[in-house]
Amino acid sequence: MSKTYFTDEHEWLKVEGDVATVGITNHAQEQLGDLVFVDLPDVGTELSQGDDAAVVESVKAASDVYAPASGKVLEVNEALSGDAAIVNAGAETDGWLYKLQLSDASELESLLDADGYAKLVG
Repeated sequence: MSKTYFTDEHEWLKVEGDVATVGITNHAQEQLGDLVFVDLPDVGTELSQGDDAAVVESVKAASDVYAPASGKVLEVNEALSGDAAIVNAGAETDGWLYKLQLSDASELESLLDADGYAKLVG
């Protein structure tokens, strides 16, 4: 069973066991506009909650993507290197950025659920 969490910096993570798939929210991609480039972390990188993990760049601006939780990068979405617009088309599905092996599940308690995130952006 998976559970999805959100940050107040507009990242989402879908947790299944001790692996989290991470991306930016649909709200974030709407604010950024058409994405032209995504800079992903290297596989094997150890991230702490709040670290700069990736960069998404649109025609308007570049924006840091922060690690919503601590862990080790297991996989990155290679498809994005050739087509950053995948994030615009499906920010919370096919446009995921990277997968993280969680090192401290208790950090998830500080994140928002879908209702909390909806109130934040509402």
